[in-house]
Amino acid sequence: MTARMLPGAPVAEAVLTDLAPRIAKLVAAGHTPGLGTILVGDDSASAGYIRVKQEKAAELGLVSPHIHLPQDATQKDLIAAIEDFNAEPTVDAMLVQHPTPPQIDFDAALLAMDPDKDVDGLHPTNMGRLALGMPGPVPCTPAGIEALLAHYEIPVSGRPVCILGRGTTLGRPLSLLLTQKRSTANAAVTVVHTGVPNWADYTRAAEIVIAAAGVPGILQPEHITPGATVVGGGVRYEGRKLLPDVNESCESVAGAITPRVGGVGPTTVAMLFKNCIDAAEARLAR
Repeated sequence: MTARMLPGAPVAEAVLTDLAPRIAKLVAAGHTPGLGTILVGDDSASAGYIRVKQEKAAELGLVSPHIHLPQDATQKDLIAAIEDFNAEPTVDAMLVQHPTPPQIDFDAALLAMDPDKDVDGLHPTNMGRLALGMPGPVPCTPAGIEALLAHYEIPVSGRPVCILGRGTTLGRPLSLLLTQKRSTANAAVTVVHTGVPNWADYTRAAEIVIAAAGVPGILQPEHITPGATVVGGGVRYEGRKLLPDVNESCESVAGAITPRVGGVGPTTVAMLFKNCIDAAEARLAR
């Protein structure tokens, strides 16, 4: 069996194309959407992520003010930068690039952020909105995975989905998202993790398996049923080398699968900009 590939680039392109007229409408109303970014330290991978986001913002016609704090910045320094963006009317949405240096409490920084400007959708207020099915920014990688499955017309409603991983940025919010009553969701979702000794029993029982553990190569061909759809969401980096959760040999068993590179990543970035434009429209409407 040769798995059907599910690249993220066409999905991201469709999302960003839909945003173009919305951005034009905002600009015509006198408001150019703004995405603020904050980087603490000099991690090269993090700096690269910020650069990609700023380049895409410029391509879309957004403004993207950036604050770069030194490696030895204090928690107080970071909170001050966040408060500056909270108060800045040209900034509709913001992010603090993760990971941060060890002296920084990322959760405390998140709490200092205006929830309506939280482009990553990770503020407790926004996680609560997601749990209750209320409008608000949705964590970008989960939203991108839902969009990817919808784009490739992978049926989700009523189907058994297993998420391997329970992290707050992916596994947990994705489970909330895919159980919502919506044509692109409405699934029977099971969440397992590496603390479950027989987790493979659950992945083998699912028609859609989403790897979100952040454990390189954890999902092997014997862990999925033939013909299942496999989405690789979890990754880990060793230096600049990307190590995905899904072993490439799963392609020989899966019916459809995201590629090792260029799968969920592009959709995550696209959903970040969707959250930014949603925030800009909401601010203009107030």
